[in-house]
Amino acid sequence: MASLRPILLVEDNLADVELTLAAFKRTQLANEIVVARDGAAALDYVFGEGEYASRQPEPPAVILLDLKLPKIDGLEVLERIKSHDLYRTIPVVMLTSSREESDVVRSYQQGVNSFVVKPVDFKAFFQAIQELGVMWAVLNEPYPGR
Repeated sequence: MASLRPILLVEDNLADVELTLAAFKRTQLANEIVVARDGAAALDYVFGEGEYASRQPEPPAVILLDLKLPKIDGLEVLERIKSHDLYRTIPVVMLTSSREESDVVRSYQQGVNSFVVKPVDFKAFFQAIQELGVMWAVLNEPYPGR
């Protein structure tokens, strides 16, 4: 049986990180959750560089990516991942508070798999995260080439 691949959560808002981790815990996902607090750390994780240079090279099951991030924004992170032959098939879900049409359009143009606006309501946010976790870590059939 293949090992469970981690979920990469790229989020700079500590409250959203804590709420997301609590939602995943409630869902009882067995996947490890890796948190990157900025775009540079996310790229280091995916490409196995910087502090992640010694990690196993297995790609995450899904990347939950905020749009507005320090150092490198979510759109640039998305572009770099989707332009790399080995990593372009990693599912990326843009998980953001932005409702700007231009952000949605640019995200899909750069290859995002899903664009989800974070619900403002606590219960709705919690529910949305649980559903995302189940969809991408349990139900989604990953690309078989990696």
